[in-house]
Amino acid sequence: MDSVKGIHGFTVKTINGQDFDLAQLEGKKVLVVNVASECGLTPQYEQLEELYSATNREEFEIIGVPANNFGGQEPGTNEEIASFCNSNFGTTFPMMAKISVTGNDQHELYQYLTKHSLNGVADIEMVWNFQKILVDENGQLVKTVHPKTLPIDDEIVNWING
Repeated sequence: MDSVKGIHGFTVKTINGQDFDLAQLEGKKVLVVNVASECGLTPQYEQLEELYSATNREEFEIIGVPANNFGGQEPGTNEEIASFCNSNFGTTFPMMAKISVTGNDQHELYQYLTKHSLNGVADIEMVWNFQKILVDENGQLVKTVHPKTLPIDDEIVNWING
């Protein structure tokens, strides 16, 4: 992994099993968020979709990453997760296949995002579902935003528009 490329050096699987080359996000700010269907914070899907609808696709992208690392709150299959998101929240932002965002089986994308030795910016502790990680146009980590902070919070909106 070339840290100069940041997240743009990764290819991940979409929730439908297709390859998603993060290099296609070059030039865009990205909010990467680990999501779960059975969490008290699950209603944040609504604000994620609101933010997604209100922003320019040429400048900003949201990547939803289902994970079952916290409280067993994402037990479903990729198909069940996709169905849940579509029927309950009408999500249109890209959803990735379920992965592990922490622990011994942590996905390589999250290893990069959370380890200073890889990202060159900070060590980040993944604390719960709906933790937001902000990545700049060059694919580099900017910062993390607490899970309870809504996606439409000024902290995030001002960063996108800044």
